[in-house]
Amino acid sequence: MEGAMLIYKIFRRPEWDAFRAAGETAGAPVDLADGFIHFSTAAQVAETAAKWFATESDLVLVAFNAPALGPALKWEPSRGGALFPHLYRRLTLSDVVWDKSLPLGATGHIFPEGVW
Repeated sequence: MEGAMLIYKIFRRPEWDAFRAAGETAGAPVDLADGFIHFSTAAQVAETAAKWFATESDLVLVAFNAPALGPALKWEPSRGGALFPHLYRRLTLSDVVWDKSLPLGATGHIFPEGVW
């Protein structure tokens, strides 16, 4: 994918199923509360999983091409002042590059090959 920079969103299985059924989503409850959809870069996503989904096993890791999300994607300071991607519009299924299960192993979540 030319010019691709993948960013990631972790969905709980019911959230992912609802997104797929509806064809679009405004995000998880935390996204609705904050007014934007939270994403992580490849360097941030493992910490995001550990911090917000530590005991959850039925998760889906979804990749998105950051440039393709357009001007509604803003890079804003969050954890420790690091810039995180935040999307100020609904996500559609056409935005999805790929989705893979994110199981919980004995020492944390097991990420698919190629994320880092």
